[in-house]
Amino acid sequence: MLAARALADVADRVTVVERDVLPSGPEPRKGLPQARHVHQLWSGGAHAMEELLPGIVGRLRDAGAHRLPVTTDMVALSPYGWYRRWAESHHMLLCSRDLLDATVRAAVLADERIEVVQGAEVLGPVGTDAAVTGVRIRPHDSPERTLSADLVVDATGRGSRTAARLTDLGLPAVEQREVNSGVAYASRVFRAPEAAREAFPVVNVQPDPRAGKPGCGGVLLPIEDGQWIVTLFGSRGGEPPTGAEDFVRYAREELPHPVIAELLAHAEPLTDVAYTRTTANRRHYYERMPVWPENFAVLGDALCALNPIYGHGMSVAAQGAVALREVIRRQGWGSAGLSRRIQRAVARPASAAWDLALGMDVFYPGATENGPTLRDRLLAAYVGRLLYTATGNGRIARRVTDVTSLERGAEVLLAPSVLLAAVMGPLKPALSGPPLTAEERKAAGLG
Repeated sequence: MLAARALADVADRVTVVERDVLPSGPEPRKGLPQARHVHQLWSGGAHAMEELLPGIVGRLRDAGAHRLPVTTDMVALSPYGWYRRWAESHHMLLCSRDLLDATVRAAVLADERIEVVQGAEVLGPVGTDAAVTGVRIRPHDSPERTLSADLVVDATGRGSRTAARLTDLGLPAVEQREVNSGVAYASRVFRAPEAAREAFPVVNVQPDPRAGKPGCGGVLLPIEDGQWIVTLFGSRGGEPPTGAEDFVRYAREELPHPVIAELLAHAEPLTDVAYTRTTANRRHYYERMPVWPENFAVLGDALCALNPIYGHGMSVAAQGAVALREVIRRQGWGSAGLSRRIQRAVARPASAAWDLALGMDVFYPGATENGPTLRDRLLAAYVGRLLYTATGNGRIARRVTDVTSLERGAEVLLAPSVLLAAVMGPLKPALSGPPLTAEERKAAGLG
């Protein structure tokens, strides 16, 4: 939807080919396979979305989404200790994926330049290794046909088949990398205790992937209608349960701290457990291809699929859509080499989020065939030192969230003052427990 909105500003007509028959409101649909699990939109993604759809953040807030300041409304345990709740540096938008999907879709499709072909499967691009001229589709209720287009954009998600389809057109194989931590997710939605329904912080308990044992963690996010969505996760050998009867037990006994289980003891479960193992990080380096066809681009999860626990997928997609529009505006529609320039531009936000995900996931046993590279180890060692420092240094916590919120590039972490602070370490002593306020504990029923 965001790619369509970006293109509507630079094209006469945009056609979206969608496999699902779209619901009229925030209802489940098959094409959102991660929708039953936690989602967050970092402020870097929210700013990009607002740039494409002015007023969309307000519409989401009116529909019930929460705006939580970072790190003010975060109760987070890292492998290096509890983070303090510093003054706001950035923020997150939190709601169910169904609500976000429906709100964005309604705003985008209000534009008469955009049409949707629903219930249709994409079979592949049409053209040659030099230029794509359209796409073959197979509607569910009519024969296969070809849609001609001046630009084809693959935004089909982590199930994209573009790598194989480009080879079929005669292009060389694309360079790829996969880092699969083996993490499985189990998620449920709960009704929060009444006093905690209007406002409550994010609660995040993170494992240490370098501990030499399965990593188990969990996230509790407040979403619309006074609900909490909770995702528990564990790597190979420590996977969360698939059944509801063991959900809270796992949160209490397997996570590094039982705070999520303590909170759930006073919440009402509203759904069964949703389960997935589709969490691998997968990167296609299309921007490195020696040749690239005109009139074709790939963005979002089709370019770089990330472990959803880091919450970067939607923000990367939004920033990629902005980059798509800006390159076309700058270079001109139909200009020579436009598609290659688009591909290089959309790769930048994807690469930033990729490095963040790899800094953790690559250390899980079996995540890669040959283990972490030297670059992976050096990067993780430095980032680990920064995260440790951030537990007791507000300035460094802000620099870290500059990057994790996708508002600034990782180069800010290499500034001399940041390097010096990393050497010095935290300025305040470690916290002994979760930094919930007395009011929050009372609202959640913890006394």
